[in-house]
Amino acid sequence: MANTEGQTITCTAAVAYAAGKPLTVEQITVEAPTGARGAYQDHQHCYLPHGCVHSVWFGSEVRCVSLCFGARGAGVVESVGPDVTSVKVGDHVIALYTAECKECKMCKSGKTNLCSAVRATQGKGVMPDGTSRFRNSKGEPLLHFMGCSTFAEYTVVADVSVVAIDRDAPLEKVCLLGCGVTTGYGAALKTANVQKGDTVAVFGAGTIGLSVVQGAKAREASKIIVVDINDTKKKFAFDFGATDFVNPKTDLKDGQTIVEKLVEMTDGGLDFTFDGTGNVQVMRDALEACHKGWGQSIIIGVAAAGKEISTRPFQLVTGRVWKGSAFGGVKGRSEMGSLIEDYNKGNLKIDEFITNKRPFKEINEGFEDLHHGDCLRTVLNY
Repeated sequence: MANTEGQTITCTAAVAYAAGKPLTVEQITVEAPTGARGAYQDHQHCYLPHGCVHSVWFGSEVRCVSLCFGARGAGVVESVGPDVTSVKVGDHVIALYTAECKECKMCKSGKTNLCSAVRATQGKGVMPDGTSRFRNSKGEPLLHFMGCSTFAEYTVVADVSVVAIDRDAPLEKVCLLGCGVTTGYGAALKTANVQKGDTVAVFGAGTIGLSVVQGAKAREASKIIVVDINDTKKKFAFDFGATDFVNPKTDLKDGQTIVEKLVEMTDGGLDFTFDGTGNVQVMRDALEACHKGWGQSIIIGVAAAGKEISTRPFQLVTGRVWKGSAFGGVKGRSEMGSLIEDYNKGNLKIDEFITNKRPFKEINEGFEDLHHGDCLRTVLNY
């Protein structure tokens, strides 16, 4: 580990200067952490999340200007602010786009994993003190992304947006716990609280959806149906624990809807459905495939900017529940350790999601990987 404590560093980063355009891989400067909430992180591995591509980078209403992109990664702490006690130099850590301060009203409520400590500044692309720690080669400030900015060899994050983990955990694998795997697994176990014998349908066989599948399998759901329009995902679905796979383009009868198909397969509808696609029409289908009286549909996928969901109120009046889940309801600093333990015991699959690896300089090609049906996650190595 380099001795960089308190120094300004020059390093490689991927910067978004315009929505939908290739990221610019260039040298930036990163200022050292100061104050009570700063931690300097040397990123060794990060991964490319599909949600960033569609909801943020290609979002028509999102201003993606001069942004140090990336929200999922793992590395080693090299410097901390003078009052930081939650992590120390040398700690192996995972960046958390969903912070946990343990002190705000939301953290203390016991009702949510959402935290309000850095929400306002995080949304503006700056540190809690209102400053940016990044400058491009022209000396222009760059915004932080989701409090993480993991598409940089070095980043500065708030102390509440990072968690120290077991040093024996392989960073190139557990970096995936910074979002997709945790989000899906937690949505099944915590948000929905799937129980033995329940029926489950998962829309979208990406990393989030397949993590829901393994969570439902861990709870011994009686039927786990994966719905995806890409037959290449069928093998992934069964490998992670699905009992059935339905392709709405090829597996429906003439005139049959996916809702009708699922209701038919489950004697009236599912106990739980999960949307991992971010498609608002799919979200509606997922809700309406729930069993009347008690069925719950969990929205996990992030829709493109400006999109809205709709259904007939009758669907809710007759007992269906529409819920959302951020980071799977998991509190990153309090509960990451248990996820690492599940992984170490072989109860939580992570390695199987890593279908592609690339050096960081090939980040734009890595995004192209995500459009291929045989890619779940591309891990970038610095």
